[in-house]
Amino acid sequence: MSTDTPRVLDLFAGPGGWSQGLRALGGREIGLEIDAAACATRNQAGHLTIRTDVAAYPTAPLTGKVVGLIGSAPCQPFSTAGLGAGHDDMHLCHQALDDLARGTDTRPLLHTACTDLRSLLVAEPLRYALGLHPEWVALEEVPAAQPLFEHMARILRTRGYSTWVGILNAADHGVPQTRRRAVLMASRTRTATPPEPTHAETAQPESLFGPGRLPWVSMAEAIGCPAGDVITRGNHTSGGTRFSTTAPAWALTGRARSWTLRVGNRPRSTRRTLDRPAPTLLFGHALNDVSWYDDHGTAVRRLSATEAAVLQGFPADYPWQGSRTKQFEQIGNAVPPPLATAILTGLGATNTATAGLEVAA
Repeated sequence: MSTDTPRVLDLFAGPGGWSQGLRALGGREIGLEIDAAACATRNQAGHLTIRTDVAAYPTAPLTGKVVGLIGSAPCQPFSTAGLGAGHDDMHLCHQALDDLARGTDTRPLLHTACTDLRSLLVAEPLRYALGLHPEWVALEEVPAAQPLFEHMARILRTRGYSTWVGILNAADHGVPQTRRRAVLMASRTRTATPPEPTHAETAQPESLFGPGRLPWVSMAEAIGCPAGDVITRGNHTSGGTRFSTTAPAWALTGRARSWTLRVGNRPRSTRRTLDRPAPTLLFGHALNDVSWYDDHGTAVRRLSATEAAVLQGFPADYPWQGSRTKQFEQIGNAVPPPLATAILTGLGATNTATAGLEVAA
């Protein structure tokens, strides 16, 4: 990479959740991503990308060229939606962090002892942070990874960073989904503090203690009603109510009707009605089981990729690439862009330079 202007580096960049969040602030980044479909999506969305293995990419060529570091390592080892093998590898992840802090890279050796070969990827952001010493760092993972983030934070504080680690709910920042994620924020130039929520489950008026909060964004508000409507006005030429024939609707011919989104096919699967945000969207093995049900409990159809993207905080016209399965995989693994924007604002990413750079893959 050669440039006189430092840039933001996005590890495990995926389809561009962090990138969209940074773009909303007028910033640009370059992402490291290995998945071909995700790289294609990023390319179509205009996000700079190096297709590479984050764990194999050297930090030396990037020295002095990175002002900010963002990243979301693959969460499957620690996710409740996956096999959870990463929990068995947690002690190895902690050892990798300690070894990196001591300047010893034991990743190849520890990797051979891991139950899930992806587990140690959670340590990669620390390798880059220690090697590049950026002004700020922002990381996101499933809640189960919080102890690892707290470990990283302790190490970063010894390197002059102010840090914050905690759980954020995407719905508190305008995302129509109650997605809870562990977040690490670190800065060498300001005090790291979590972003103030802009939304709440119940609207909160402005008070002497701070600004008010809007109510959580519901699925109905986010998705809206596309073309292909039915107007229930009988033989009248005006009036009546407009309802979609293909999307969720509140009522039809005067009879109350509300669709429910169901994630999974087990009896205790999470269900949410349209007047609420979506639950955490889990795809992968559950891809065929994220579906709309009518008020009689009958499956109507599966969630579409566009609906899933909007519920994840992406624009409806985001240019997803790859097979249907790959598109859902990208959506479910991405950071919701509005949440990314909130986190990055608190770290001063609005000052990120927008000049281009050249990179040697």
